[in-house]
Amino acid sequence: MMKSGQLSVTTKLHMELIDISSKVQEQVTESDIVEGVCILFNPHTTAGLTINEGADPDVRTDIIKGLREFVPIEYPFKHMEGNSPSHIMASLMGASLTILISDGRLQLGTWQALYFCEFDGPRNRTIQYRITT
Repeated sequence: MMKSGQLSVTTKLHMELIDISSKVQEQVTESDIVEGVCILFNPHTTAGLTINEGADPDVRTDIIKGLREFVPIEYPFKHMEGNSPSHIMASLMGASLTILISDGRLQLGTWQALYFCEFDGPRNRTIQYRITT
């Protein structure tokens, strides 16, 4: 058994983390797969995916602030589009996630959530998924 598709994400800010946990769980539920894996893939070079705390919204802000400290926004990068920091941040986050499914539910820890990480918005983005046994 397998279900594939894509999710749409509309970002409103230049940099933001958007909780996509419920959207992904909805697809898992619709798949009728009880035991398996969910693979998420982000086909964008200035955005990423991550799993992190979902209980406190300040964590999202802190992650972005930390990345902005780690990757200097004003550094004289050579990339002509001027969004090299976004490319670097996307590489640090990564382009894919694999989440186990058990009893028809994503097996996230108590405090964990799935995040789409926008670093060059606002934009309309897609995330590809595959849910399989």
